[in-house]
Amino acid sequence: MKKILAVLLAAMMTATAFAGCNNGGGQSSGASGDSSATSGDSSAASGGSSELKVDGSFVDESYFGDEDNITLKVWAPDKAVSLVKDQVSAFQEHYSGKKMTIEVVAQGESDAATQVLNDASVAADVFAFPSDQLNQLVDAKVIAEVAFADAVKEQNSEDTVTAATMNGTLFAYPETNDNGYYLVYDNTIVTPEDAKTLEGVLEACKKGGKDFIMDCGDGFYACTFAFTAGAKIDGLEADGTQKFADYNEDDAVKTIMAFAKLMKDYKGTFKSLNVKQVASGFTNGTCGAGVDGSWDTEVNKTALGEKFGAAKLPTISVDGTDKQLVSMFGYKYIGVNGSSKFPAASQILALYLSGEECAKQRVESLGWGTSNKAVQESDLVKGNAALNAIKEQAENACVQVNIAPTFWQPMGTLGNKIVADEWDPSDEAKTRKLLQDTIANVRDEG
Repeated sequence: MKKILAVLLAAMMTATAFAGCNNGGGQSSGASGDSSATSGDSSAASGGSSELKVDGSFVDESYFGDEDNITLKVWAPDKAVSLVKDQVSAFQEHYSGKKMTIEVVAQGESDAATQVLNDASVAADVFAFPSDQLNQLVDAKVIAEVAFADAVKEQNSEDTVTAATMNGTLFAYPETNDNGYYLVYDNTIVTPEDAKTLEGVLEACKKGGKDFIMDCGDGFYACTFAFTAGAKIDGLEADGTQKFADYNEDDAVKTIMAFAKLMKDYKGTFKSLNVKQVASGFTNGTCGAGVDGSWDTEVNKTALGEKFGAAKLPTISVDGTDKQLVSMFGYKYIGVNGSSKFPAASQILALYLSGEECAKQRVESLGWGTSNKAVQESDLVKGNAALNAIKEQAENACVQVNIAPTFWQPMGTLGNKIVADEWDPSDEAKTRKLLQDTIANVRDEG
């Protein structure tokens, strides 16, 4: 980290000197979220006259310092590799004065932190990852502080910046604010009115002879049962175990029983399958609706065409009262490896990839929601039914930060149990025990 900041500060000072000759001015960027980390004079650290050019995606070439003959590796999820390669090519063209070789490699975001933690020295210099992995990366000291914190804070929504900040320091460049799931449906089978309630969705699918698909065995989706029941996560305890907000256990048990009863009542229609089966089911005509995420929006749109429908997750009736389904919602980030041999170039590339133009391209090509405030205000986003559904669902979700590693498997077990054929949805005692065991196992008390 000291090496990164030293390189960037030296570059900033050089840029300031150059700008002093040509009266340069305009938008500036900071060396870190805390200017005192690099200099007692905050004006020096902020690089007041070293401009962030174009749309905030590019900085003055002097920020590279003496780095040249640069070799970088970038990790991107499978679906984004082609786009990221094009973006990297544009980056290299812009900085044509620098000799750079940048390799873009497919790497699933869900495993990014694990791979960096395994051996940061051979991991990518710049990598994409979901918000719940940040605490592990920071604790292990393998992720670098954001060098252009001021610019990032100015360009991105406050919630995404806050979620990437630990102990007052910004550790990642926001990429998306849509890492969640919603109800996607065939609008010739499910009407917008049907989509308001889980009972309505299931009945419409049953009448149409179609499946409703939700991956109940994956804790990322199955946590919806516990969250809707009131067992919402609330950060981590001092010892690192998962913390839950206070909830009424009796009400929680009734809610989980209501889910189990619907699964039983609509056996044959309600199917717990891998999330990939939603899109393939739309393609082959067997699926009427499902719970899927932003990352599959484009493939679902392709499968459904004009029949594409999207809405926040529905409600479920519990003892005559409709309860909104509560989901997991998070963000995706671009991180810089603290062990990068080219720390300045890595920071500059991460800033560019998180910038307005690349954010716009992700919306257009991948259907991903964006953390960039300028793009959020565009018709491209405001007119997107899926992104609007995700945004509405985000108001009924637990934020995917500070998640204990022990969280996911017990939640998946809960989902698998209540959807199983042998589960008795009227067994209150057994349901209570299941809930208690799930919470204990998440806390690693089992």
